[in-house]
Amino acid sequence: MMKYITGLVILIVVIGGGYYLLQGQKGAEMTPPTDENTPAMGMATSTYATSTFSIVYPADYTVDESYVYDQVNPKKPISGVKFTIPMTMATGTNLASDTYTAVEWLPNAKSCTGDIYLAANVKSESLVDANGVTYSVATSSGAAAGNLYEEAVYALPGSSPCTAVRYYIHSSDIHNYEPGAVQEFNRAALVAAFDTIRQSMTVGPAAPAAPAAMPDTTTP
Repeated sequence: MMKYITGLVILIVVIGGGYYLLQGQKGAEMTPPTDENTPAMGMATSTYATSTFSIVYPADYTVDESYVYDQVNPKKPISGVKFTIPMTMATGTNLASDTYTAVEWLPNAKSCTGDIYLAANVKSESLVDANGVTYSVATSSGAAAGNLYEEAVYALPGSSPCTAVRYYIHSSDIHNYEPGAVQEFNRAALVAAFDTIRQSMTVGPAAPAAPAAMPDTTTP
C-alpha cells in the first residue's frame, strides 16, 4: 500500500512539473521580442518655463538660455533657448552632436510665419498638426564640405511675441565614410523626438504641459 501511495505522489509531481514547464514555454512564446528601435516610454523629462511659454524636453538634453540665431540678420539676432541632443545620440553615427531644437521669438514681427526665421528665400505653409495646433512651417537645407544642414521652423500664428520652434539637424554624408565605419542616424526617430518636444509646448501664462514620454533615439 505504501509503495502504491509513493508511486502516486511521484506521478503527480512529474505531471505537475511538466505542466508548469509547458506553461513557462507558452509564456515565453507569447512575450513579444524587444525591438531596439522601439521608443522607451517613461524617459526622464524636465520642463522649461518662462512667462510666455513652457515646454517639456528630455532631461539629458543640454539647455542653452543664452542662445541666439544670427543667420537671418547678424545685426538683429533672434533670441531663444536651445535644447541640444546628448552626445550619445550622435556617437557612432553620421549625426553631428550640435543638432538641436530651439524655441525662438520675434517680438516685433508683423506677421508670425515660419519663413521669417530662415535666411533662405522660402515660403511657409500652414499645417494643422496631430495635436490640433495650426503652425506656419518653413524648411530649408544646404550642404558644404560633406556636411548637411537641415532646418524646419514651426511658427505659431497669432502668438505674442511671435514664437516658433526650430529643428536644426546637422549631419555628414554617410558615403564619405568607409563601409561599416559609422551607422546612418535614425532620422525618423530624431524628428519624432523633436515633434514630441514641440507638441508639449504651451504658449502664454498657462500651466506647464504634463511630461510626455520621449522616443528613444540612442539607437539608429
